[in-house]
Amino acid sequence: MNGTQWILFILLVQVIHFLGTWKLYVKAGRKAWEAAIPVYNGIVLMQIINRPKWWVLLLFIPIINLLMFPVVWVETIRSFGQNKLWQTWAVILTLGFYSYVVNYSMDAEYIVDRDLKPRTGLGEWVSSIVFAVVAATFVHTYFIQPYVIPTGSLERTLRVGDFLFVSKFHFGARTPMTAIAAPMVHDTLPILKTKSYVNKPQIPYFRLPGLSSPKKNDLVVFSWPADTVRVFFKAEEGVEKPIDKKSNYVKRCVGTPGDSLEIIDGFVHINGEKLELSYRAKPMYDHVIYSRKGVSSRLLNEAGADDYKRKFIASSINQSQLNGLTPYIYDARKREDGKFELYTEKNGIPTDVIRGLRLGLTEETPRQRLANLTFEMAESLKKNQLIDSVVMYVEPKGKAGYNVFPQSPLYPWNTDNFGPIYIPEAGATVEINKNTLPFYKKAIRDYEKNDVKVSGEKVFINGKEVSSYTFKQDYYWMMGDNRDHSEDSRAWGYVAADHIVGKPVFIWLSFDNFQDGITFNEKMRWDRVFTTVGGDGEPVSYFRYFLIALAGWFVFDFFRKRRKSKSQNA
Repeated sequence: MNGTQWILFILLVQVIHFLGTWKLYVKAGRKAWEAAIPVYNGIVLMQIINRPKWWVLLLFIPIINLLMFPVVWVETIRSFGQNKLWQTWAVILTLGFYSYVVNYSMDAEYIVDRDLKPRTGLGEWVSSIVFAVVAATFVHTYFIQPYVIPTGSLERTLRVGDFLFVSKFHFGARTPMTAIAAPMVHDTLPILKTKSYVNKPQIPYFRLPGLSSPKKNDLVVFSWPADTVRVFFKAEEGVEKPIDKKSNYVKRCVGTPGDSLEIIDGFVHINGEKLELSYRAKPMYDHVIYSRKGVSSRLLNEAGADDYKRKFIASSINQSQLNGLTPYIYDARKREDGKFELYTEKNGIPTDVIRGLRLGLTEETPRQRLANLTFEMAESLKKNQLIDSVVMYVEPKGKAGYNVFPQSPLYPWNTDNFGPIYIPEAGATVEINKNTLPFYKKAIRDYEKNDVKVSGEKVFINGKEVSSYTFKQDYYWMMGDNRDHSEDSRAWGYVAADHIVGKPVFIWLSFDNFQDGITFNEKMRWDRVFTTVGGDGEPVSYFRYFLIALAGWFVFDFFRKRRKSKSQNA
């Protein structure tokens, strides 16, 4: 739905409102024409139902209005004596059209001084819940949204199990584009596991003024451009999702509109110069570690690594024992000599499990191992006398990688040697031909809504042969700091400006074993609780200051209530 269609839709709603309420306006002592003037009719209606005029604003805020319309419908009919339970349900289930019955078929009398207080405890409880949801939805949509890091694409900058507050106002809040959706949830209804929204109608893209636009090195939350997934980890046909209902990803912005980007031996270069990351960035790369005496898991663990594989050897194993190991291994292979190789992640197999299954296991300590390390971890290993060498693994230039943008045989790139590539900006014109189209086709077709076809050597946009294209919006390049284990722009290309959601600003909780599910045995990362995401220097936890402030408030509130009680009894 474009801007013109949306205006026509709003006018249609105004006509429906006028036809269903003009007599009620007259009965309330107003003029019939006052029910026909957009916005003004809402102000007058608030006066009729004895509610604050600022409620009108809530009727024009997407998603919030879905909660407020039923409230106003109910308040309107109750102002004309329709207080029975079935009448309340009638106006809600008919989407407000029950007001036509009151307007034309009933000699309803306007109640001037209607009691606004709910008549029952249940009514008061429902009223409180509704307005709590309205307030929470407003904050969630336009100011601050909670978010949790579910994957390791930004390890160790942001860690799996970090609970964040994401600021919507830094880059300007993107107003909802899906007009009909459940509040306080994203694309799926909890428990029911069904869609939380209706695809149509769609509201035209609009962003409120922000403090800035995404800059290089900013951590950014955005709608995943390639998202067609209805349910993660379930194989099924893809679905078309509105932009604001696509899954939220968080990555680092490494390229901004107008930049030329190239990745050389794993390092990002912008406009010919190596990108210097911010101090708090902790990029990780796969490293090959070699030692003639063997590279033990203990050495990797002491260096702080937690992303590596382990292999255990069992002389024999039966099916029952193998079933008991299933939660801890990701692969098991029988060798020609009859022994079994068991492959695990970093945590290995718990000792009590090995004893309970009566297994004899030996961990293999190979001379060469691959581990995902920060540069600090790599330097720590290099200083260890038991390690002979630590070398960053780099895919050679010219070797095509798997699922690398723009997925064209013309560009045999990989995640370590990629580009150069131009990042479009609004108003910029690029040359379009058969060779350059792979870079821009998705943006032109999917993000800017044009029909794109190729016939021989010719490119057609919206049925016309073209040799150039001028972009309508800005684009960004997003990458994870966990460079060899991140699906990012190197896989699905540009992130359009209308996909930007917000900026992570604060970590309020952090669990070490979040991927295993939060249990009573979870390990809290206290050094990350109540820390800011950005800024210079090492992160500082403000948790103790929060506890001091909270204790101070309770003490203040205790004495305030005590003083108030004494004054009332005096």
